[in-house]
Amino acid sequence: MTLPPAQAIAAFLARPALAAVLTALNGQGEETRVVGGAVRDLLLGEGVGDIDLATTGLPQETIRRGERAGFKAVPTGIEHGTVTLVRDGVGFEVTTLRQDVETDGRRAKVLFGRDFVADALRRDFTVNALSLDGAGRVHDHCGGLADLAGRRIRFIGDAGSRICEDYLRILRFFRFHARYGAGPPDPDGLAACIMGRAGLAGLSRERVRAELMKLLVAPGAAEVVDTMAAAGLLMPIIGGVPHLSRFAAVACDREAGPVYPAFRLAALAVRVREDALRLRDGLRLSNEEFDRIDRIAGALEALSGRASAPDIASLRHLAHRLGNDSVAAGLVLLTAGADETAQHQAQAMIAELGRTPPFRPSGRDALALGAEAGPLVGRVLATARRDWIDAGAPAEAATQAAFVERALVALLAAR
Repeated sequence: MTLPPAQAIAAFLARPALAAVLTALNGQGEETRVVGGAVRDLLLGEGVGDIDLATTGLPQETIRRGERAGFKAVPTGIEHGTVTLVRDGVGFEVTTLRQDVETDGRRAKVLFGRDFVADALRRDFTVNALSLDGAGRVHDHCGGLADLAGRRIRFIGDAGSRICEDYLRILRFFRFHARYGAGPPDPDGLAACIMGRAGLAGLSRERVRAELMKLLVAPGAAEVVDTMAAAGLLMPIIGGVPHLSRFAAVACDREAGPVYPAFRLAALAVRVREDALRLRDGLRLSNEEFDRIDRIAGALEALSGRASAPDIASLRHLAHRLGNDSVAAGLVLLTAGADETAQHQAQAMIAELGRTPPFRPSGRDALALGAEAGPLVGRVLATARRDWIDAGAPAEAATQAAFVERALVALLAAR
């Protein structure tokens, strides 16, 4: 790895909001640097997202200087030394340099300091301990540049000690390796993760979920998940037996399915709806995440165990209940790792499902035909949609309306 050209670093530091905040916070005995992921991604030539800053100034001094320069100061974590400065829609987390004085595996008590070296040494991985000053100089106190060049994720100092400070670093180790690493994980780091795995039980499920979801969509997720499973670190997290071959088939083929966390988690851990419920409780899934995974599980249940491939009509009926995306995901997972013929058939069915025209009649149409308001309207529409799908799902509005009329006549006659 080579550093980006000096002009690339200069262009980064010349961003108006960043230049303004560094100008405001530097000088008169204080120094502020860009730290962490922003420096790492800049040096890798990747897009830089959030920009975090570390400063020698105390939080109140950060607030004073920021407000004087026209920034809005928000005390987002002032007890830990963090103030967010916002101007023109751009925000920066500014944290006073710190050193840990006590840790319990989940959180740390800190003291403010003025030593960038000490602050770097308390971070998790060497590649996250780099800093960039306002003059464009990169500061490396832990060997992070060499590790970036070698695509290695290494804990700073003793891996076991870093993990005992925060057991979430076990998941972060695998997540960062899946995102930035190459080859097998650092052996010292892996051994320390295995030794410290009991500490995962004390973490909040929300923190575990957040790290796991990021890991599952990383480029090297398949290999890393296999490593975690072999190390006994995966089952305690997902609460069940992982489907490693299916996950690998999906994760290694970017055209095999959508790349979003809920789908990847379903690929790894779901066959039936009970699995979705287990994940919801064990990982504190959001309502949206659970809904997506539960629908995919419903599709898997409906599509599994068939003697022959489903026809398009049955898929359309299922999609009406669960959504096209969920049925498509179910088909992808059922054929993940299968022969090319089965995968092509699944993709053809997904494409045909996507071409299904919308069923446009609504309750107003049923009422206009004479249906009385109430449950009858819903029954008319459900019957009409069923018959419309069985007839091949024609797109013409008049044809769709005719299904509603026939359904109403049949239901009234059956009374």
